[in-house]
Amino acid sequence: MTAFPEWIDATIDGVTVRSLRAFSDERGWLMEIFRRDEPDGASEPAMGYVSLTHAGIARGPHEHRDQTDRFAFFDGHYTVFLWDARSSSLTFGKRMVFKAGREAPKLVIIPPGVVHAYRNDGDTDALVTNFPDTLYAGEGKREEVDEIRHEERDNTPFQMGTH
Repeated sequence: MTAFPEWIDATIDGVTVRSLRAFSDERGWLMEIFRRDEPDGASEPAMGYVSLTHAGIARGPHEHRDQTDRFAFFDGHYTVFLWDARSSSLTFGKRMVFKAGREAPKLVIIPPGVVHAYRNDGDTDALVTNFPDTLYAGEGKREEVDEIRHEERDNTPFQMGTH
């Protein structure tokens, strides 16, 4: 693994963070996560899923070799962590940390090689959606999963801290 002497907080090349807008009426609300006529730089989704994260729980850090993730944080109170681990990137060694969720709904597009994690800092369980551009475990779920899991490694440089 490449040594990271100290992470520098800055934007990361290829990462898109865009605010989402809720359209509300007397029935509730609707939020557009992506539209073909508003390109966001990511490949079209190959699948979509929703996950629930319990209060106080983190997912990640992990990264993908080939997959681009398209997360929508619209519920709960999350802290999102991104680290540019791509040695060939102009923003190698940079870290982004920001809040997302009900108070600050965000679409976050994460290219391959950017390590990512998020933590539910709220008091209740909360939902997140993802629309990645590859299928989990490939066609028919017969391929190796494209995931490098740093949370299972001792002394990982990708620490979430108390942000």
